[in-house]
Amino acid sequence: MQKKLGAGEVFAILLGAIIGWGSFMLPGSQFLYNSGVINTSIGLFCGTMAIIVIERSYWYMLQQDIDEGGEFSYILIFMGRKSAFVVGWFLFLAYLSLVPLNATAFPLVIDKLFPGILNVGYLYTIAGDPIYLGEALVSVLIILFFMALNLKGIKQSGKFQFVIVAALVICILVVFVAMLFQADMGGFREHYVDNNSFHLGQVLQVVAITPFLFIGFDAVPQLVKDMGVSRSKASLMAVTSLLIGMGCYILLNFTTGLAYGPEEAKSLDWALGSGVLEHLGLIGFLMLVIALGSAVSGGINGFMICSTKLICAMGRENILPRQVGGMTERGVLKNAILAVSVISIFACFFGREVVTWIVDMCSFGAAVTYFYVCLNTFRIAKSKPDRILGSVGAILAFLFMLLLIVPYSPAALSTPALIFLSVWIIVGAYFFIRMSLADKRKNNIIQKEEKK
Repeated sequence: MQKKLGAGEVFAILLGAIIGWGSFMLPGSQFLYNSGVINTSIGLFCGTMAIIVIERSYWYMLQQDIDEGGEFSYILIFMGRKSAFVVGWFLFLAYLSLVPLNATAFPLVIDKLFPGILNVGYLYTIAGDPIYLGEALVSVLIILFFMALNLKGIKQSGKFQFVIVAALVICILVVFVAMLFQADMGGFREHYVDNNSFHLGQVLQVVAITPFLFIGFDAVPQLVKDMGVSRSKASLMAVTSLLIGMGCYILLNFTTGLAYGPEEAKSLDWALGSGVLEHLGLIGFLMLVIALGSAVSGGINGFMICSTKLICAMGRENILPRQVGGMTERGVLKNAILAVSVISIFACFFGREVVTWIVDMCSFGAAVTYFYVCLNTFRIAKSKPDRILGSVGAILAFLFMLLLIVPYSPAALSTPALIFLSVWIIVGAYFFIRMSLADKRKNNIIQKEEKK
């Protein structure tokens, strides 16, 4: 039997999953140019508050006797296999796609330190993105490292996660404080304060992607059988991780804004890194790279843990091949870990552009899951406050979905992302029909046996 995860390790898994590659890249590529500093901060705050409302339904879920499949197991118990399939299918997409996303980010981290060193062994080009063997091998090796770490048991993964997340938060704070002393505050006010006003469209652009930015707070249900802390305390840690995650996103966006105006930030490959290097020198840049490497590592490890827990539960219910639900004598989900690792390695060879399209769907998949959890809480909760929060959470999750799929929405998914989403739904429909027919055959056999 494996040792239980301590409070620090559970918290590190949650926060490490929330603060990922996007927190370091989005300030330059999207936040500052589209929404500035103030509207981005408002959007992050509003999105976080909405997710905290949704988390209340997760708190209620944790009070039930659920398995380590988390949301999937919760919906399975109270809404049946068909609804559980929908939740599991979209959550599987959201969790699993974030493993190769972070793994393919590692070569980019190395490229920031040693430009072009991995651009060897050209293989092919997909969607305008050249795929090099050097970059792919680094991604593969990173996945294999975390696969080996998880095969040792979740306690070892938790310890490693605690170390890298501590380094992540410390480095972000140090870099931010240093930038406050070195940057031109007059330029910052000119670009982001004096000529800035509240803009609903700019705020909604940020709000709409918060399900993707903060996916990871919901890791608690997946860890429910491995925690050495109470479920109420774990729920409080989820809320705390959301608030700290929001703070880190705001600080990193603020840090980038201290260095560049919105147009200049948009024109740079990595505005945050360039700004820190320019103002703080190599030492500051190395601290930022350590933070980025920690964020990427925390994302890979956190989502590998969540993915394996989820598909193991789905395998045990015969929704996925039953073999992935196997467990060793030490309680290690070996087959699930291997399955997640193999799929992630395969995805790395499609290139980062394609992986990014797939990840763009994560917000929708996460919103679908949140909707079901909140809807079910509304259905079964006995107290009026829980029912109200469940209904509000379901409405918020539904609005998240609409913002992503309604044409001309400020946060509408790109055409490639919508195509991939359609393909995922079609493939899911095939497995759904297959599962339904198998269940029907099983019920017919049971009925015949009962008649005898």
